[in-house]
Order: sequence, then C-alpha cells, then structure tokens
Amino acid sequence: MHLETDLSAREATPWRDPQRTPAERADALIPLMTLEEKVAQLVGVWVGADASGGGVAPHQADMLDGRPWETLIEHGLGQLTRPFGTAPVDPAAGARSLAEAQKQIVAASRFGIPAQVHEECLTGFATWRATVYPAPLSWGASFDPELVEEMAGRIGRSLRAAGVHQGLAPVLDVTRDYRWGRTEETIGEDPYLVGSVGAAYVRGLERAGVVATLKHFVGYSASRGGRNLAPAPMGPRELADVLLPPFEMALRLGGARSVMHSYAEIDGVPVAADESLLTGVLRDAWGFSGTVVADYFAVRFLQTLHGVAAHPGEAAGLALRAGIDVELPNVDAYGAPLVEAVRSGAVDEALVDRALRRVLIQKAELGLLDADWQPVPDAAAELHFDDPENQSVALRLARESIVLLRNTDHILPLATDRRVALVGPVADDPMAMLGCYSFPLHVGVQHPEHGIGVEIPSLREALGRLCPQLTYQPGCTVTGGDTSGIAAAAAAAADADVCVLAVGDRAGLFGRGTSGEGCDAADLSLPGVQPELVRAVLATGTPVVLVLLTGRPYALGPETDAAAAVVQAFFPGQLGGQALAEVITGAVNPSGRLPVSVPRDAGGMPTTYLSPPLGHRTQVSSVDPTPAFPFGHGLSYTTFEWTNAAVAGSADWATDGEASVYIDIRNTGPRAGTEVVQLYLHDPVAQTTRPVVRLVGFTRVDLAPGETARVTFTVPADLASFTGLHGRRIVEPGEVQLRFGRSSRDIVAAVPLRLVGGEREVGHDRRLQPEVQIDRRSTREANA
Repeated sequence: MHLETDLSAREATPWRDPQRTPAERADALIPLMTLEEKVAQLVGVWVGADASGGGVAPHQADMLDGRPWETLIEHGLGQLTRPFGTAPVDPAAGARSLAEAQKQIVAASRFGIPAQVHEECLTGFATWRATVYPAPLSWGASFDPELVEEMAGRIGRSLRAAGVHQGLAPVLDVTRDYRWGRTEETIGEDPYLVGSVGAAYVRGLERAGVVATLKHFVGYSASRGGRNLAPAPMGPRELADVLLPPFEMALRLGGARSVMHSYAEIDGVPVAADESLLTGVLRDAWGFSGTVVADYFAVRFLQTLHGVAAHPGEAAGLALRAGIDVELPNVDAYGAPLVEAVRSGAVDEALVDRALRRVLIQKAELGLLDADWQPVPDAAAELHFDDPENQSVALRLARESIVLLRNTDHILPLATDRRVALVGPVADDPMAMLGCYSFPLHVGVQHPEHGIGVEIPSLREALGRLCPQLTYQPGCTVTGGDTSGIAAAAAAAADADVCVLAVGDRAGLFGRGTSGEGCDAADLSLPGVQPELVRAVLATGTPVVLVLLTGRPYALGPETDAAAAVVQAFFPGQLGGQALAEVITGAVNPSGRLPVSVPRDAGGMPTTYLSPPLGHRTQVSSVDPTPAFPFGHGLSYTTFEWTNAAVAGSADWATDGEASVYIDIRNTGPRAGTEVVQLYLHDPVAQTTRPVVRLVGFTRVDLAPGETARVTFTVPADLASFTGLHGRRIVEPGEVQLRFGRSSRDIVAAVPLRLVGGEREVGHDRRLQPEVQIDRRSTREANA
C-alpha cells in the first residue's frame, strides 16, 4: 500500500515536490524510511539472472538466494539490472516488459519509488537488434572525440527510449599490459587520449539524459602479468599521473554522474574497500557528488576472493565505509547481512543514510521521485535500435579507426580487377568484427535460435562485392592446432596476383575467446596456428596485405616484414567489414592512428610508449622494447608536408600561463586526406623521471589536394604538471619542448620553450586540455 493515496497528496509531500532541489527532496524522505526500506534502495536485482549457473560471469550463482520477485521488491528497489541485456528480446516487447516490472515495483512498496534501470552500452545499447558500434580501441584509433560523442548520443537516446536510465560505460582504464584480455575495452595507452575521447563519450550519453558510469576506478588495467583481477603493483605516481587523469577529465569535461569501482587491489588494498580512493580522491579532492556503484559481485568478493572480510556483513561495512553506494548486480551483502550489521552496531546507520542520500538525489534528478512519473516509454511500439542513422555513425567511426601500418611500393589501394586470394580464419567470420561486450557475443551466442539480430557483413562478403575475382581459403581456425588447411591457403595465395591475409582474435568471456574479459594472453603471439599460416602465405612470394582484426596489438616481428602492406582494425563493429573493404580498395582514404603501440617481440613486454629513458632501448639490457609500430602511427594514401613550426611570441612560458605553438600542414598528394597532428611534451630534466614524450594535444585536419592549414595549439602550463617528489602535482620551471609528431616516435619538429617562474602546485581545478585552432590557407599564403 502506498503512503499517498492520490496525486494531490503526493504533490503535497515534500520529497515528491519537483520545485524543491533533489537534495531537499532526499533529505525529506530519508527520515521517513525504515532500515529495510533504506537498504532496498542500495541494491540491484538482475531480473534475467539464471540461478542454475548459466549466467554470463563466474560466481554469479553464488550470489542468488532464490527469493521470489515479490519478496525482493517488497521494501522498494534501487536498481534493475540489464532487463534488455540478459536474453534476446524484441525492443518493443522489452520496453513493455520493463514498464510492467516498474509498475510492480511501485505498487509493492510503501513509497512507490521506481527502480533505476541500467544496461551495458560500451559498443552500443547491449540488446538484441541494436546497432553494434566499434570497440573502444577503435574510438582511440579514430582520434575523433566529436564523432565518439555523436555515437554516444545515439546510444543514449536509444537507452532512454527504452526506459533505461544508466549506462555502464565508458571504460577509462589506460592500457598498461597488452596481454590483459580487456585491452579491447580500453581506448588506448595514453591518459590524455583516453580522457579526451572518454569525456566525449560521457558528454554524448549525459546529454541524452542517461547517467554515464566511469569504469573501472581505478588500477584494473595495471594487473600483474596482464591477468584479470590480478593484484596491481604500482607506485603512487603511476596511479596519479597515468591511471587517474582520464577519470578526472571525464568528470570535469564530460559531467559523468556515476562511477564504478574496479576489482583491483592496489598495494594489497582492494579498491572496493579503499576509502582513500573512493572518498578521499573521488569526493573530497575532486568534488564528485554522484553515485558509486559496485562492479558485479565485488562487495562479496571482499570476502570470497580478497579475504579482507570474514563474512558478508563485514564486506558490506567495508564497502559502504569506503564509499560504494549501490551493490550490483543483485541484492547480497547489502541485503540482510547489512541490516543485521547495522542492528548489531557493527555498521553505523549514518553510512547507509549517506549512500541513500546520493541514490535518492540521482533518482530525483531522473524524475523517479515525481508524482506523475509514468513507466511506459514514449512510442514504445516504434522502437528501432538499428536504424540507418545509427548505422551511418557506426560506419563513419569504423572507417576512421582503421590504421594503415605499412604500404610498401604503394600496393594499396588494391585494384579491384586483380585476382585476389582472401585467406585467414577471420576473413569470413562476421563475429570477428565485434568486441566481447557486444550483445551478439556477450549474450546472443547463448541463444543461437534467435539469430544475430543485425546485419554484419564479413570481410569476405564486403570485399567480394568490390573484387569479383576473389577466392577464399580459411587456412586454419583462430584457436586450436589443426594445420591441415594451411597448404590449401598457401596454394590459393600462390595462384593470385595479391593475397589479403586476415588473422586475429575471437572475442569472448572468461576463456571462451582469445580477447575479452577473462581472456588474457600468455604472450603477444597470434593465437593458435595463425603464425604458421602467416609464414606459409608470406613464403609464396605473392604480395600480401596482412589484415589484423584484433582486440589487442600482436607482435609483428621480422617474420612479418615481408608483408607488402599491414592494416590494423580493432573490432570495428557491425559495418567494419565494409569499412575494411573500402580502405583496402581505396574508396576510403585511411586516417586511423594507433592508440597502442604494436610490439615487435611477443615476449618483450609489458611496456608502452609512456616510459622514461630507461624504459626504452638501452645498452644495459639485451631486451629491446622498441615497437614495430609506435603509438600514434598511421599512413594515408596521400602525403602531407609539415613546415614552419614555431612558437607564437616569447619562448618563455610562465608556470601559471600558456604557450602557443603552430605548424603548417599541406596536402602534397593527389587526393583528399586527413592528417592527425599530435603534440607531445618533452621534459628532459625534472625532479622525478618523466616519460621521454607524452601526448598533450591532437587534432584531425581534413585537407584537399594542395590545401594548407595552420594548426595552433595554445597549451596551458597546467599540462606540464606531474606528481613531484613530495606527492603534490606541480608545474616545475625549466627547459622543455613541445614536439609536433606524426607519431610518438616520428617527431617532425621540436619547439624549445622555457617554463619560468616559481614551482607551482596545481589541483583539481587545473586546465586539462589545450585550445586548438585550424586556419586554412591558400598555397600562396603558405609560401609567403
């Protein structure tokens, strides 16, 4: 029975009054609630979870207690977990089902508060018949935050139309070890790139009215050995200067309203129990006022996996005290164990109230406390999540993300009248285009009777439309040891004018793939017998275009040097096959740049470009970590000339000021193209060791043949800040360089500058990005 009996009574209740602030409404409601009603708002229920153990993650069945739905919602409910993303459901039917569930939740509890609904949305709304966009490494490869924002806006509008309030994305973990299975979910290995692109995704989702959830705060990607959930050994500077900045950027520049903590333990302390991170950094230092939600089952993991709690009630107390407001995906430690811990005095009820206040404020912001809230989405019967507009954005992003790594003797673009042998285990596999959190791979593979739900052309299908003289041989499978098909593949290559050899990954979960959550790699060799296939095809002497469809960079050592061209795609989404075919044949001029380095040695890792001098090649180690292709690398079918790099004004750069540097970019080739101008900071002498270079700015520049543009970066000195000897972020005076580069290794010009003034401490209010200006100029003006 409801507390109010009619609409007028609800409007007269302060916590129902939309004229009051969300905080005032929450403060009015909390004193009216029983302890059971309070904790009910701090949990989720996975309505599609399978108690028999057939869910998507290990340990899931351990968390379900078999209570009926009516019992779970009798005191209210904080969140509904993935009602669309658990099994294939028609969009309109799913929306009606969700609306019915919300009606039941409202009717069952005393206050009639609907649940906040969340879904996965990393590569699109994770539901059946929804567009599957490129994976986050492809976002990074595009170096195009504006397009990523547009994509996220479309995802957000789909979520809201279906009645979903919160999306569990983006992933802001900075790649530290490519062997980690979730590398495919990261945006790249540079914190500035990750933060810039990630903040753009957040803006798109939030502007559509959906709560963006930053994942995984923090340290998850730095696990020892690249193993999922393994301990993360790192010092405070790596944490502060590499792993935390993307989250800070996404909060300040994107406006994210939720954060999901990571499974990691850093220096022996699980993040789920780390008050210094979840409260000290996130709230006290950064001023975050939204909700912190638990990664799935992570509160109980404090007991079962980390061993820092003896029982669920103690785990709940640790998590609540650290700053976790909502337990997901199901009610567990924050249910009866938490109630008992509060009643026994082991956990202060004030901690429950603190978390509850944050939850209710967010629900008020979403309209879930309004008296006139309605559960039925607008035009639910007309829902279409894979419309032409969504597909257009997916295709544009896929095109921009494909990276041309090598193009010896200009073998590409490929003439469509040539005899082409298409070889490789991913060449005719639509699923090779998708990341592990795409609905077809995350959920759909468990329901083959429903079909994929969207059209996903394979590379064979897309390239075959453009190259009529195309033959195909798989050669081998992605995994396994069967080499019986390699001879036929090599023979097909030998009989062709050119061979397109497509190798790579199969995304999956927990060992059911070669990339994805729980699919870590022992080294960076291509999976299975694919290296043997590559060697056999290259040995034929036929020119080979090596295409990599992967979720991580794999080693491209001397054995692949014979490939005439190398093309890298990072799970480019449902239209990735079309985009690849267009790039290979020249219908699209490639403009992608590497968001991660491509190693030369499969075992000489982990390392990224973001290393101090001793992290690079030295005379005191026999291991050379120099990559085959560096961060930021990518080629075009046209050529660009970079000239006239200089500082605008004085070379003295105040530690509290800004410096403007510019360079002219001219398209000297025969066709229109896009250059990605990258700006790196080089700090040769500092009080702590610094990366040789680190990215502090970038922009895409579209140029017609013969066209010139002057690109100016106005860089705040704040971007030269780092964590100093005493643990404070500082801008230090001294000699530095701002370097213009085609990549982190291909530096075109270095502009020497001198930071002047006293050492300056900076905080959360520092400037996080440069200003970029592009002035297009005629050839005559450029030569003047």
